[in-house]
Amino acid sequence: MSDPAPPRHAQENGNVSFWFAQTGFPPRRPPLQGPTSADVCVVGAGYTGLWTAYHLKKARPDWDVVVLEREFAGFGASGRNGGWLSGKIPGSPARFAKERGRSAVLRFQALMNAEVDEVLAAMEHEGIEADAVRSGYLRVAHAPAQLERLRASVEHDRHWGHEDEVLLTADELAERINVAGGLAAAFNPHCARVHPAKLVTGLAAAVTRLGVRLHESTPVTRIAPRTASTPFGDVHARYVLRCTEGYTAGLPGERRTWLAMNSSMIVTEPLPHAVWENLGWAGHELFSDQTHAYLYGQRTADGRIALGGRGVPYRFGSRVETRGATSPATVASLGATLARLFPSAAGSALAHAWSGVLAVPRDWCPSVHLERSDGLGWAGGYTGQGVTASHLAARTLTDLVLGEETERTRLPWTEHTSRRWEPEPARWLGVRGMYAAYRAADRQESAGRSSTSPLAHVADAISGT
Repeated sequence: MSDPAPPRHAQENGNVSFWFAQTGFPPRRPPLQGPTSADVCVVGAGYTGLWTAYHLKKARPDWDVVVLEREFAGFGASGRNGGWLSGKIPGSPARFAKERGRSAVLRFQALMNAEVDEVLAAMEHEGIEADAVRSGYLRVAHAPAQLERLRASVEHDRHWGHEDEVLLTADELAERINVAGGLAAAFNPHCARVHPAKLVTGLAAAVTRLGVRLHESTPVTRIAPRTASTPFGDVHARYVLRCTEGYTAGLPGERRTWLAMNSSMIVTEPLPHAVWENLGWAGHELFSDQTHAYLYGQRTADGRIALGGRGVPYRFGSRVETRGATSPATVASLGATLARLFPSAAGSALAHAWSGVLAVPRDWCPSVHLERSDGLGWAGGYTGQGVTASHLAARTLTDLVLGEETERTRLPWTEHTSRRWEPEPARWLGVRGMYAAYRAADRQESAGRSSTSPLAHVADAISGT
């Protein structure tokens, strides 16, 4: 029997994201009107920057906090992601443990689990309606080699603090979601589905209500000790906090700090009731699988499937496609994956395709840092786990600015340092080679290989994971 035909090409491509197409773009707040001073200047109005401004202003209502944003709040990954409010630690638990010990990693994981509820509570307190459902997430194996990795990953996760993660049989998986060829799944309860654009626009409104000065259409051209430079004048502040995540490489001196990894998404039109009857998915769990090239998805509040993957993972020199246009090949590949995993949705039209960037440090471990001597700080490098991690990082950065020693400031990512990425073209060749190997490994495994392809181990060696 032949594979089901993939859905048609997306009706809209780029234009930031489906999430903003659904909500409409918010009116832009005025840009900076000239040189100014503040207690704290935050660069970047995504989740990290906005949560940092939020918690600083809550802790110190008398402080003047300024946020500078090149486009509009949520223009970057915060308005384009897959909507996973997940408790998973960003980065490598083993690498963090090597530096700080296993107990520190276990505490990190416990705080990340709790942070899911902390974000949901903050959303409720601020009246942010973002289609949130605390549904947990499923990692599905749909090939024999994936099943082997899934079982190993559950043991790995339990060792690093995911004590309530459970392995589901094929029948137990089918009771939740009907995934074609599903052999087993791991279920982790510490995750909630959210609508990314609704969350970030609601958060931007909340910080301005608190009195934060949020200036959009204000690019920062240079960050220096206690100074953020813009075309409209400099902002002088006791603390200047870089919260630019995947766009960090565009700042002077930061091109090799974090790699700008691209991730792409598609979303269907709302699916008919009969399709959902076949698929199940009544619990709205977040979904991923055990392929090497990475796949993630959600059932949206209005009955669509949103599915994402790496697409074209990296552009030479950490360049970014700012409007989110996605290659036809990537759209076709994601559409084919959708049709293969959910055959009853195979004929559904694709409403939108888009892409965004996430920040990847060279050791794949994020960091939160403040240099009190010159007032410069940053947080980021979440490797695709930023929806929840950005909130914990913002609270950690707030504690550092306030000079408070807390359990957050003792976390393994605090003051963690990663070496810089290799210069071009080595960086481009390495990332392209890594994902080519991962995709080849996935093809071998989907063709029936019963164990993990050696090509995946080659790709792991290239990545340094």
